[in-house]
Amino acid sequence: MAAAISGVGLSWQSKLSQRRRPSHPSPRSTSHRGHGVSPQIKMTVSVEKTKKNFTLQKSEEIFKAAKDLMPGGVNSPVRAFNSVGGQPIVIDSVKGSHMWDVDGNEYIDYVGSWGPAIIGHADDKVLAALADTMKKGTSFGAPCILENKLAEMVISAVPSIEMVRFVNSGTEACMGVLRLARAFTGRQKIIKFEGCYHGHADPFLVKAGSGVATLGLPDSPGVPKAATFDTLTSPLNDLSTVENLFETHKGEIAALILEPVVGNSGFIPPTPDFLNSLRRITKENGALLIFDEVMTGFRLAYGGAQEYFGITPDLTTLGKIIGGGLPVGAYGGRREIMEMVAPAGPMYQAGTLSGNPLAMTAGIHTLERLKEPGSYEYLSKITAELIQGILEAGKSAGHEMCGGYISGMFGFFFTEGPVYSFGDAKMSDTAKFARFHRGMLEEGVYFAPSQFEAGFTSLAHTSEDIQRTIAAAEKVFRQI
Repeated sequence: MAAAISGVGLSWQSKLSQRRRPSHPSPRSTSHRGHGVSPQIKMTVSVEKTKKNFTLQKSEEIFKAAKDLMPGGVNSPVRAFNSVGGQPIVIDSVKGSHMWDVDGNEYIDYVGSWGPAIIGHADDKVLAALADTMKKGTSFGAPCILENKLAEMVISAVPSIEMVRFVNSGTEACMGVLRLARAFTGRQKIIKFEGCYHGHADPFLVKAGSGVATLGLPDSPGVPKAATFDTLTSPLNDLSTVENLFETHKGEIAALILEPVVGNSGFIPPTPDFLNSLRRITKENGALLIFDEVMTGFRLAYGGAQEYFGITPDLTTLGKIIGGGLPVGAYGGRREIMEMVAPAGPMYQAGTLSGNPLAMTAGIHTLERLKEPGSYEYLSKITAELIQGILEAGKSAGHEMCGGYISGMFGFFFTEGPVYSFGDAKMSDTAKFARFHRGMLEEGVYFAPSQFEAGFTSLAHTSEDIQRTIAAAEKVFRQI
């Protein structure tokens, strides 16, 4: 099982590392993750690189034109580089752990299309399977056998899921699961945590993370007050506030939703016993516990954060990895709850492209790769090397930093820490992060263009990728 490292910059996670090493893995974990087996990872991308002058001339031209065509020149806000400044890069192609922009610059990529590329970009086997599926058509708008196969894989892997509904995005999954929780409980109010991002549906845009945090928007104009009237918020890792909310609104709260490991305020893990306590409190109050595992699902472990921490929620949302890089989302949970969803039950939700055969194919082959022995051990190994190296380099250069990782998900902040909440994360030196981000781009390393986003590694990342990244970080830390 992956473990957080303690030591330089990571003392705030040392207690967590002790509780993430159960002496006997669960049957699901044993069958899927091959504990103790060394991974055989094929290195498909050459890491040889000839240094050339860094230019973004073509990216500048394309982005300038884009700003006349699309709001801000992008189709998702954080891509515009507003929080780090400078010119966004326009990507031309990706492969393995690397990507290339339209100016020919090559980067080691730690964004991974914001999480889906856990086996690496443009995997040959996935591409071949997609080509075969595409010959049959790109969309059916009707049932297909691929939906059954991916559903069986998800249900067998994720402890909380007995039935699943596929949708087209993480936002759509969270919209559906919220409606379902309200329908099942007959209650209206929900609790979410400050800095947790659950997509851009109106009820969730209250003290949200991700792009909302990046742009410094506390809420979004256009969201009516009525849409957020029943949304209650608490600081992350703050049990007393959660308990007070349940007491104040006794019998009114339908569900509590959270990212079990936050990735949309930067990387923030739960404090010891936080998730266990939420499970207890929700049960005592007849509310549903929802894990938003759009980011952590199949990344922290094959069964997601709920397998990793040993906490089973009532409902779960998924996305990213289960589509292998194609648009996808899903929500699932106990059978008695899921049978409320139409046409089995009265709660309506539908989608033209839901269960799309291409997305199902990419998801199936991605999950099959992740089931290979040693996959998660390998992700933990290289991510540990990366985050330890970056933090040591930063501290050696005199910068206040903290951070950590679990499996193939990591993050670091330009603050001494510890970081337990979005409020703590906002103490980071974002101006320094912007300088670091630009310096790393020029050295051929691509991190998320925001201090408030987690990073991701993949099975395609090599030890040489990691060492080159650390060497680049050492150089940039001295410059900033």
